[in-house]
Amino acid sequence: MTVQSLLQPQSGLEHHPDWWRGAVIYQIYPRSYQDSNGDGIGDLRGIIERLPYIASLGVDVIWISPFFTSPMKDFGYDVSDYCDVDPMFGTLSDFDALVKTAHRLGLKVLIDLVLSHSSDQHPWFIESRSSRDNPRANWYVWADAKPDGTPPNNWLSIFGGSAWAWDATRCQYYLHNFLTSQPDLNFHEPQVQEELLDVARFWLERGVNGFRLDTINFYVHDFDLRDNPPLPPERRNASIAPAVNPYNHQEHLYDKNRPENLEFLRRFRAVLDTYDAAAVGEVGDAQRGLEIMGEYTSGGDKVQMCYAFEFLAPDAPSAARIAAVLRHVDHVAADGWACWAFSNHDVMRHITRWDLSPAAARAYATLLMCLRGSVCLYQGEELGLQEAELRFEDLQDPYGIQFWPEFKGRDGCRTPMVWTSDNQNGGFSQGNPWLPVAREHLHLAVDAQERAPDALLHHYRRAIALRHAHPALKRGAISALSVSGEVLSFFRTEAGEELFCAFNLSHDPATLYLPEGRWQAIGQELNSTGPGEDGLVHLGPWQPCLVIRR
Repeated sequence: MTVQSLLQPQSGLEHHPDWWRGAVIYQIYPRSYQDSNGDGIGDLRGIIERLPYIASLGVDVIWISPFFTSPMKDFGYDVSDYCDVDPMFGTLSDFDALVKTAHRLGLKVLIDLVLSHSSDQHPWFIESRSSRDNPRANWYVWADAKPDGTPPNNWLSIFGGSAWAWDATRCQYYLHNFLTSQPDLNFHEPQVQEELLDVARFWLERGVNGFRLDTINFYVHDFDLRDNPPLPPERRNASIAPAVNPYNHQEHLYDKNRPENLEFLRRFRAVLDTYDAAAVGEVGDAQRGLEIMGEYTSGGDKVQMCYAFEFLAPDAPSAARIAAVLRHVDHVAADGWACWAFSNHDVMRHITRWDLSPAAARAYATLLMCLRGSVCLYQGEELGLQEAELRFEDLQDPYGIQFWPEFKGRDGCRTPMVWTSDNQNGGFSQGNPWLPVAREHLHLAVDAQERAPDALLHHYRRAIALRHAHPALKRGAISALSVSGEVLSFFRTEAGEELFCAFNLSHDPATLYLPEGRWQAIGQELNSTGPGEDGLVHLGPWQPCLVIRR
């Protein structure tokens, strides 16, 4: 792809009113993408330097994880100023240059808004905790102790222990669903909602195309602070918190997932619509994630997209599991829109998590691009990066430090991106990286894969291009889900275009009959096959069959 071609929008979504529908979103974890000044921490200027590479993938949108001013107790997900850039990442001018460059390359920009909680260093919280009668006294969730001095209820923190911390100044507890340094904002306070909507307007005025909304189902808490009921062992699911965390022992009816959340999302959507912007929400719930996704994306008056954790789970999804998830989505979210991801900055990389062979990695990448919904890719996924092994003394993530060694935290998926294979830092930084570059990643660096025609990087480019070439894959309906052994198949249809997609998700060969009709093979560059002389489709291990009706 020439530099000149990169200066033009690369996808047909640019002028579509629902540009977000079917988009391929590329997540950037800025600390680990590219360091431009040698301090060992990635920054906005580094992202600008690498935007042509991202555009060359054919993706439509970049999602940038938090870069706001922060004490970095949770690496930017603890915000102390929602309307400025932390100096370690650059300046507002750098951000403006990033947006301008991305748009010139045909890339839309989503930024990560963390609205459920702030840092305890945010001026709002500093004022709120100073007394019980200051102007922001009700901006956070405060509650008196029980008569015996214990917390107001049994709510637990995702990071371990009680979700309540005692404040000696107010002589009250405050709620923190995450770290004690991340107090929860009080969405029952109208001024809080107004302030956060103004934060969204601030960034939309700077040209962003929307937001990834962190922990979207945590915004509103139960006003009466009722206890969560216990969750039976057979219903526990470690997809949100590690199995060693007692957070999994509760059914989270009252600390999150509240119906009052919907009204705030309607107000947020009204702001988005003013700017032709979109949002994708992170639904963190192990039991009702898909149902909540359906609620939050239905009706055209809330957020456009949400992703749940079904494919971020520990076990590789079998054909039957994928079909079950998609059928459930059709049942509970037929009017909504999913955003699928296999990896992100919070879970073990799926190459390691699912123990994928190179052939399996290619098959799942192709499958992802054929699913109904939008798609999130995590930096380095296109290279096939595996989870990095780190020593305890190298850990930065408080989550991993808390639960080591049973749970090693999130640092293994956050190590720096590898650009070149000829130096120990992988071209990420000329300084000492904030997390060590994994030695096993160096041979997978971008420069090495660019030179290898059969590299996974090129497979991702081809799979993304296939998605863009067929409206049925981007925005079409999905139907006739079928499972035979480990072969998953379905139809995708849109505006007269009909595709049949089948995937052998196993190490064993398989056969299937094509549906009646005249079909033409597509996707041969993705190892797709068509019918043989006997009329059967003979699928090799991890091989797809992609055909279009003629």
